[in-house]
Amino acid sequence: MNASVAWLNAFVRGSHTAEQLRDLITAHTATVEEMIALRDDLAPIVIARVVEEALHPDSDHLHITKVDAGTGELLDVVCGAPNVTAGKMYPFAPTGTTMLDGKKIEKRKIRGQTSNGMLCSARELGLGEEHEGIMELDLDVAPGTPFLQVMPVGDSRLVVDVLPNRPDLLSHLGVAREVAALTGASLAFPDIGVSGIEIHQPKRFRRAGNAGGIVMHLEDSKLATRYMGVVIRGVKVGPSPTWLVDRLTAVGSRSINNIVDASNYVLHEIGQPTHAFDFNKIDPDPKMPEKTIVIRRAKDGETLTTLDGAKRILTADMTVIADSSNPIALAGVMGGADTEVDDHTTDLFVEVANFDTGRTRRTRRAAGLSTDASYRFERGVDVTLAPMALYRVTSLIIALAGGTVAEPPIDLYAGDVPRAPIVLRTSRVARVLGVALEASRIAELLTGIGCVANVEAGDAAIHVIAPTWRQDITAEVDLIEEIARLHGYDALPGDIRPYRPGTTTDAPLWTTAARLRDTLSAAGLLEARPTPFVSGGEQHVRVLNPLAENEGYLRRTLLESLVRRAEYNLTHMQGNIRLYEIGAAFERGEDGLPTETTRVAALIMGDREPTHFTNSKPAQMDAWDAKSLAERIAHVAASGAELRPGNGNDDLLWEIVVDGQVRGHVSRVTLDAPVWASPAFGIELELGTMFNGDLAAPGQHAHGAAVEMPKRPVTKYRPLPAMPASEFDLALLVPGGVNAADVEGTIRRAAGELLERLVAFDVYDGAGVEAGHRSVAWRLTLRHPERTLRDKEIEGRRSKILSVLQTELNVRQRTS
Repeated sequence: MNASVAWLNAFVRGSHTAEQLRDLITAHTATVEEMIALRDDLAPIVIARVVEEALHPDSDHLHITKVDAGTGELLDVVCGAPNVTAGKMYPFAPTGTTMLDGKKIEKRKIRGQTSNGMLCSARELGLGEEHEGIMELDLDVAPGTPFLQVMPVGDSRLVVDVLPNRPDLLSHLGVAREVAALTGASLAFPDIGVSGIEIHQPKRFRRAGNAGGIVMHLEDSKLATRYMGVVIRGVKVGPSPTWLVDRLTAVGSRSINNIVDASNYVLHEIGQPTHAFDFNKIDPDPKMPEKTIVIRRAKDGETLTTLDGAKRILTADMTVIADSSNPIALAGVMGGADTEVDDHTTDLFVEVANFDTGRTRRTRRAAGLSTDASYRFERGVDVTLAPMALYRVTSLIIALAGGTVAEPPIDLYAGDVPRAPIVLRTSRVARVLGVALEASRIAELLTGIGCVANVEAGDAAIHVIAPTWRQDITAEVDLIEEIARLHGYDALPGDIRPYRPGTTTDAPLWTTAARLRDTLSAAGLLEARPTPFVSGGEQHVRVLNPLAENEGYLRRTLLESLVRRAEYNLTHMQGNIRLYEIGAAFERGEDGLPTETTRVAALIMGDREPTHFTNSKPAQMDAWDAKSLAERIAHVAASGAELRPGNGNDDLLWEIVVDGQVRGHVSRVTLDAPVWASPAFGIELELGTMFNGDLAAPGQHAHGAAVEMPKRPVTKYRPLPAMPASEFDLALLVPGGVNAADVEGTIRRAAGELLERLVAFDVYDGAGVEAGHRSVAWRLTLRHPERTLRDKEIEGRRSKILSVLQTELNVRQRTS
């Protein structure tokens, strides 16, 4: 939702800054994702003081000035304005500034005198038509102060992240309601010059009615909850006034003409889409004296050319607005080109409707369209907005384009459905929020957002009727949530209150995922949370209603998503990548539903360690780093898991085996990577299969039995070592059938308690190494906690390690 700061202030008769509204709305209502100053082109302009002024020696209308622009030195500026005066303040464009007309200010000579910038007029800044003189400012600020900092010119746009449960916020009226409730300001519609225009009260019918020479007929009440229409005769289509163009530009909409702009204005003002048809282009009904508008289901094979120029083949899933012979609009989505308002239009038929959310969604998807109107109808528009919207758009059209409404509008509507009151217990509010609020305060907060709140005698309960635009408020807990955000989350107590611990054990997959997340984050990896959609093929599960057609399948592995994230990083010249994800993968199932498995995956590439002055070129991560990380993952995810070499596939390095079954793998990963990128390695392990049924069996989680998880080990304190360490390296000849893990275990056992660190740092199997062997180099760090080790002790441990290796594994020290 794009909201104009000036428009919001017009609703609440306030002067809130963009920053104040951003912070207020974010803290209490919805996140403001972005704040955009619409006059960013004025950012380089600063406030400058003219220190000296004299006539140009070679011109009778130019002035030579010395200007203080806050740079620390006076600038020579040639100015042609007659009102330039020493000691006065003016807007100043330094050299390098690009002006509104595209002209770039450069240092240049004018009649032999150097000019370093430009003192600006209002027209040059786009702030008016005055250009006979420069814009004199009556300000008490230091030279060099940014112009926008002290002159609040131009509007600002707030980009509000509106969640699906709050469609009422998809309008300036909805956001302004929140601002008024939070600040205590009064709420009133902005003056748009329609106060003297009167429109007849609509005539209400259930399914059909005549509105000034046009018969409206609703084929099925399931297609639209409400449909209103009015005929306006004698309009003149033309350009919109500046104020209306500015309003629409502020929210990112372009001006078309005064009729269309009036419709778009009302949509953004109150959130109710409207549409204007050229009355004279609607085909007459040969059987009736009046023209006909029918809200009906489309017929398979019918065609309609929409306003975007595309010819669309319709299906029975779509809802259309039709005349006596053909569809003329996709209901709730887009109008048709055949009835488009143009410069020759004189009579209008204006509709204001409340179309069914589900059918609007199906119509929009089938047509491959998304519009401001469909976006709102899909989420739900307050049905009581229609009369207000009809008056606003009709009166605004008359104010802008002239015309008259000869007969009352028609309202096809079954009538308002009263909302049931909700009983709100004040004791429940105190228990949930942790703070006791007076019943009068609770009623005040709820009344501020449009609720009707009646406090019972004794203040024990409040009977609340939610407003029609808040369909998300249906229960007591919804009201408590409203109270919390209106009172202010930061005003709620932050201390931990007494509570009763639960007896239900956590789901095993959840606890495993939590341990994996701690382990991988501690290892320096960053968690990715992509959507599970990919551009798959026959082996993937197709999504019936994908968010995007280029990602219309469910992924089979997590690495599919991580590969795309890695490639994105590489395109941004980031080659050191350590990503992991814990999420779902999908395979085709036997019962029509996909089989969903929870997995953990990691992708690593680039430098093994961060660049440091002691090592400006760190080694690149290799297969052994991937194996080490896989061992840590397997150890946390499943006790008894082991890694065994791959089956000969060049990319498959190791398989992760759990309870005798292959549940994961370590592999090389192929990327669409630049030539400078290092090799990438991926790890993926299946953690469990999700339950596809509607309800888990008693005592069961949806993804496994509820088991008691092992207690978290207690980490014991150990003082930092005070004694020096002793390091030595061993280059060992390891037979082909012996794993490095077995060698490591043997070394640790033989070295005993003095071994502090053991690292394999090199593998070699080239010239000089016996056939059937490989050379693996290990670095050992020994340390005694209370004294310095003697050379004889170190040599003794070294000899013992070599002896045990020779005896148990036939591993010998390499001597050449």
